Amino acid sequence: MYPDTEKVFCRINEQIHCELDAWYTYLAMSTWCSKKFFPGFAKWFNSQAQEEYMHAMKLRWYLVARGRVVNLKQIEKPQTEFASVVDLFEAALKHETENTRNIIEIFQFAFEEKAYASVTELQWFSREQVEEEKTSETNLAHIKMVANDPAALLDLDKAFGVRESLFPVPATV
Repeated sequence: MYPDTEKVFCRINEQIHCELDAWYTYLAMSTWCSKKFFPGFAKWFNSQAQEEYMHAMKLRWYLVARGRVVNLKQIEKPQTEFASVVDLFEAALKHETENTRNIIEIFQFAFEEKAYASVTELQWFSREQVEEEKTSETNLAHIKMVANDPAALLDLDKAFGVRESLFPVPATV
């Protein structure tokens, strides 16, 4: 039997749900951007959704490799309407901040439980969240700078559209 506790594996299962919730949230944000004719932001959020999905799969495969059950929960409907692009990016930052808090709590719990294999796995997610929060903060700051200038907002939208995707995104996004 592995030294990691069932309580730690349960918390990792909860994080899989959080990552899938983030995937769904970013898909909704991408869709909102498409409806509002911001194809670059739509592509960026679609790529972000793909990244969150990959995070969920990374945790899922970790549990499978440890011989544990993966308990998938129902994903709730995400927010689909936003008052503005600023509101959208504020929601994205809030989502990343909450995810960081979750990862830190699981990491700390795993460490306290002496579940060192899980601690090692979770270190990657901890580093990833530093990057995710910094990116979200920067994105929001840039959006706020140009929010009242339609031409500048369209230029920023175009700049966001250069982000590479794991899976192809149609040009009509």
